[in-house]
Amino acid sequence: MSDLSELRFFRTPAHRCSYLEDREAITLFVDPATPVNGAVYSALSRRGFRRSGDFLYRPHCDGCQACIAVRIPVASFDWRRRHRRLMRRNADLTVEIRPARFDRELYNLYASYIDSRHGDGDMYPPSEEQFTGFLISQWSDTRFYCFRERGRLVAVAVVDRLEDGLSAVYSFYDPQQARRGLGNLAILWQLERCRREGLPYLYLGYWVSECQKMAYKSQFQPMEQLRNNLWQPFQASS
Repeated sequence: MSDLSELRFFRTPAHRCSYLEDREAITLFVDPATPVNGAVYSALSRRGFRRSGDFLYRPHCDGCQACIAVRIPVASFDWRRRHRRLMRRNADLTVEIRPARFDRELYNLYASYIDSRHGDGDMYPPSEEQFTGFLISQWSDTRFYCFRERGRLVAVAVVDRLEDGLSAVYSFYDPQQARRGLGNLAILWQLERCRREGLPYLYLGYWVSECQKMAYKSQFQPMEQLRNNLWQPFQASS
């Protein structure tokens, strides 16, 4: 299937918002019974959808547009001094590419990260089923990019390849390695990967102005935001 007009969608009932504690959310899902391929996934990503496991979704809240889909145009990204310093600081790391499947070593790092960073969120407590159901899909072109320090795993970037870019699905890292800035490093590394592969965009998911955990995304400029189904220059005040 490549015609999006043939897709069926379902709205969830209102549920607690994952980003804003005082609000409820509604999510729009593509019918899970619909066959999905790379072309459909890419087209939906351009319309603000994201992947969680085999599910494709987009916020669809009544009277709220706080979740804004954002992406970075690779060719115009402003490599600032702080970005280059971060890359140099982590020049000792090697990156290993692994297929997207369950791996005990990766899961242990994931569990440690969730315990440390998201103990008060929807993803706590971590489990093997959650790891697989969240990060792995049967139809997406997904890779695990593993960052290692002298062989020891310190970070993982979960990345989907789209027709026009890469999608940063998730990253997790050693919570004891804060000095390295591994979350930001993962984004910079993916930008460089896009450049090498001739891909124009890095999709970063959603930015929410009132959610502190999303604030880091606005550091990567210039960025584009999806408004009224059109990609346009990002404005933090919007």
